[in-house]
Amino acid sequence: MPKLTRLIAAALAGSLSAAAMAAPTLLNVSYDVMRDFYKDLNPAFQRDYQAKTGEAVQIQQSHGGSGKQARAVIDGLEADVITMNMPPDIDALHDKAKLIPENWASRLPNNSLPFTSLQVLIVRKGNPKAIRDWGDLVKPGVQVIMANPKVTGNGRYSYLAAWGYALKQPGGNEQKAREFVGKMLANVPILDAGGRAATTTFMQRNIGDVLLTFENEAEMIAREFGRGGFEVVYPSLSVRAEPPVTVVDKVVERKGSRKVAEAYLRFLWTPAAQEIAAQNYLRPQDPAILKKYASQFPPVALFTVDEVFGGWRRAQKTHFDDGGSFDQIYSRK
Repeated sequence: MPKLTRLIAAALAGSLSAAAMAAPTLLNVSYDVMRDFYKDLNPAFQRDYQAKTGEAVQIQQSHGGSGKQARAVIDGLEADVITMNMPPDIDALHDKAKLIPENWASRLPNNSLPFTSLQVLIVRKGNPKAIRDWGDLVKPGVQVIMANPKVTGNGRYSYLAAWGYALKQPGGNEQKAREFVGKMLANVPILDAGGRAATTTFMQRNIGDVLLTFENEAEMIAREFGRGGFEVVYPSLSVRAEPPVTVVDKVVERKGSRKVAEAYLRFLWTPAAQEIAAQNYLRPQDPAILKKYASQFPPVALFTVDEVFGGWRRAQKTHFDDGGSFDQIYSRK
């Protein structure tokens, strides 16, 4: 290669390397059952952002139990954005570390909820234990697999779904709901540290008769393990899962990444991202896209945490803080 050509090639390589180094890098700290969604979403955002701004952007992901993920950010994990499965894990960033403003949820549409989900019951093929609704989870001999409500939003939604179901039965009241959830927890052989860990226990370790998890996790199970080994049971009533997102203000201000971080979250409401959400069995906020995918989202009677439990802050304090109802019930197992 002629000397001039080598010099030009070296200069180009150096400039490309410098450009790559200069590309902003975002860290999205999320909960563990969202790996597949963000694996699909991130390239779409990168293409869109570069087309609009001429800038490349790198995106790193961190996944785990939602409560532990929030704790890691509070303890110093440099998340530009945090995408959780329930508001308390984001509220904690304000309450414990003032990393975000108290009104964080008002900064994006739909109270910062780009999509929703719900809790379903996943059973073995053929449903040998004839599990049709929450009431079947307290029967003798039924093993229930779920994530730990103390450290995961998945587990908290399952717990609250069962509580709300019992509360809304004829003659239901708080005491009967407490007793019902206590019986269900007595059928839980192990509380996993996250929703994906619970899936592993159920599908790979072949433990349990029913797995409690998000609707979108059922599709991820089908993709990973095939569709022949399980069935999805939609209960008569479930809780509306509300996974919120926010920029972590103190981090983006320190890193100078606010522009791209905000663009990343706003992208979640675009038709392209809403389509990706629906393809990953997350219920999109866009009515047209929800209608397009209606066949994969059976109608289910839903209640919200606000309606039944007086909001997430109250539910957290009553049920999941140290000494709350979960500790009282589960410690008696």
